[in-house]
Amino acid sequence: MPYVHELPGWPALHWSSEALARPLASVRHAQGRHLGRMEGLGFDLRREASLTTLTNDVVKSSAIEGEVLEPDQVRSSIASRLGLDTAGLPRPAREVDGVVEMMLDATQRFDEELTEERLFAWHAALFPTGRSSMGSITVGAWRTEASGPMQVVSGPMGRAKVHFEAPHADRIPAEAAAFLHWFNGPPAIDPVLAAGVTHFWFVTIHPFEDGNGRIARAIGDMALARADGTRERTYSLSTQIEAERNRYYDELEAAQRSSLDITPWLLWFLDCLDRAIASAESMLERVLRKARIWSTLQARPVHERQRKVLGLLLEDFRGKLTTSKYAKLCKCSRDTALRDVQDLVERGVLARNTGGGRSTSYSLVDPG
Repeated sequence: MPYVHELPGWPALHWSSEALARPLASVRHAQGRHLGRMEGLGFDLRREASLTTLTNDVVKSSAIEGEVLEPDQVRSSIASRLGLDTAGLPRPAREVDGVVEMMLDATQRFDEELTEERLFAWHAALFPTGRSSMGSITVGAWRTEASGPMQVVSGPMGRAKVHFEAPHADRIPAEAAAFLHWFNGPPAIDPVLAAGVTHFWFVTIHPFEDGNGRIARAIGDMALARADGTRERTYSLSTQIEAERNRYYDELEAAQRSSLDITPWLLWFLDCLDRAIASAESMLERVLRKARIWSTLQARPVHERQRKVLGLLLEDFRGKLTTSKYAKLCKCSRDTALRDVQDLVERGVLARNTGGGRSTSYSLVDPG
């Protein structure tokens, strides 16, 4: 069966509005409730939620493509660009800055026109050295015939699975122009649906030698920012896609081998977005918990070692906190670690878990 971009009538994609009505209404309802809850928070909490979401979005969008980014570097890069505190955060690597630059341009300037030049700038930011894992590539320009057939694959090199083959390079200028004309035109459909159509259409064209998935998701986030009407990102579709990566590729592959009717793809997209918004509620709870704990320490602030460990416990600390782990994290003696931990226990910030001796561990106490 031919690929969707080889069918007569491409790129006139269509779908069943009736089939999508209920899931779209569900997503819109969840979206409204979530954004309403965010509006009820103070400025600092909204800013922290947005910073956490953007960090997750950048890290997970890259992870989908097998690129591993250090979350603290991503957070540092985003915070510095937004004028937020970067104390204690590492200096980001060049490639991290590039991904962050693209994502922030997409979400902070969502209401501006998406142009060929803007996409070229994003691509150049993603590959500042002119190289990717594939080697030297054409940067800041559409792929050329010299790069050969462009296949969309997943999995490690040597065991990669081919999901579909994109249009020939000589079609790219016209294909990209048609896509940008549609994306920048007057809104003809719900902007949430537009985000799903945008994602599928751009991935199908695959106009660059590398980085197409990350750019497609950035454009999708741009469309979702338009749907939300805010520059603050407080839910991450890329995080949910990464959690469902196999299904994501299966749905893309099925749609590529189907027809111009992309209703099944949009149904999955809406369901995935619904789950992303639900997951954001858990993220928001963590942000609120963090705020409650720090607020209890305002009258008598903790010192730098304690702040470092509490910060780790409030993020994704693995395992249980013991005095030996504390000593290792802070590069201090176990006696010093024990004094620090006991101080936090006496102040009601940490609580001793059941067990004793060398197995004694501690957990955070949520002030509620």
